[in-house]
Amino acid sequence: MSSSAGELVLAFDFGTRRIGVAIGETLLKTARPLTTIDAPDNARRFDTIGRLIAEWQPACLVVGLPLALDGAEHEMTARSRRFANQLHGRFGLPVEFADERLSSSVAEGRLAARGAKPSRNKAAIDAEAAAVILQTWFDRTVHA
Repeated sequence: MSSSAGELVLAFDFGTRRIGVAIGETLLKTARPLTTIDAPDNARRFDTIGRLIAEWQPACLVVGLPLALDGAEHEMTARSRRFANQLHGRFGLPVEFADERLSSSVAEGRLAARGAKPSRNKAAIDAEAAAVILQTWFDRTVHA
């Protein structure tokens, strides 16, 4: 993806219960937590995602790819890939992956550093983890 225009990117920390969402801008290469989707079924999840896409008009979507610490894939890796394929199919936007290993731990540390109690706010962890995932993607792919 080119970074010349300073395009918006939405990132997702996919989970079976919640989906953390972050937004970032390619020119500044910065990511921030946006929201957490906590919906019991896919129809409501994708309806909410559709509203976010309509509001923010991202050029690209990034999905965190959960891997074991040794890099091996597992059940959640396959689920995240399926989620990414559904995003692409429904919204027609390019979807890329970013390694999400340790993103939740980093997110908890960021929240704790700001004085939040991560153990009491799982939704905040998910949104912050999405920002970590997006920042990882920016650091890896977007060049000046």
